[in-house]
Amino acid sequence: MSAFDLARRLRAGETVYAAWCMIGSPIVAETIAREGFPAVVLDAQHGLWDTASLIIGTGAVNHAESTPIVRVPHNDFALVSRALDFGAEAIIAPMINSAADARHFAAAAKYPPLGERSWGPLRAMAMQGRTAPVDYMREANDGTLTLAMIETATALGNVDAIATTPGIDGLFVGPYDLATALSNGTAQDVDAPQVGQAIDKICTAAKNAGKIPGIYCRNADGAVAMAKRGFRFVVAGNDQTTLREATVAQLRALKP
Repeated sequence: MSAFDLARRLRAGETVYAAWCMIGSPIVAETIAREGFPAVVLDAQHGLWDTASLIIGTGAVNHAESTPIVRVPHNDFALVSRALDFGAEAIIAPMINSAADARHFAAAAKYPPLGERSWGPLRAMAMQGRTAPVDYMREANDGTLTLAMIETATALGNVDAIATTPGIDGLFVGPYDLATALSNGTAQDVDAPQVGQAIDKICTAAKNAGKIPGIYCRNADGAVAMAKRGFRFVVAGNDQTTLREATVAQLRALKP
């Protein structure tokens, strides 16, 4: 796998399916990556990843010839640059509700002139096969991706301004929070008509701005459906749900 492979593929217009890991186990993430997912998201917002496991997990995913991605906690822009230094090649930031939020995100993730990322990617350089600092710095702004999560009514209203913010590479739909917000906290129906309209609006905003449209899906069927609607970075379920459903299927088969 070449350095910055995910960015290269997405910028070339490919559709990339990714896995999502909540459990916080580097071995689980590595195992999933080895089965063929080209990218694996380590969820440090709602998942069980801490700093130590993120360091090991990004290396494990990279070693399995897949691209490590980190979703940082809400408003934790300090972890954005740290995760990139650990070797993550993309960052998903939740609750980006305005152009100002997007600028703060981009500032932490991008080197000047796009942002204010501080220098120190020693592990990232090694993982991506770069020995000369100037080589990494020259490639990093295009090679590491910033995906701003759109998951509130406020963000939906500001989606075009967020999409056109310099240093933001893509929009990523959080459908469950979006469904919660659009129902005023009464439902999580990601198939509701107003949620579907919002999802299409976000996809269109990304495309109009020349950015990458991304979305989280619960399973592979949903991921394929969203790819057909125009999304190009598509998550196809998470490790906890996959493990639970596989276990239920096994137990059902064992019953007389």
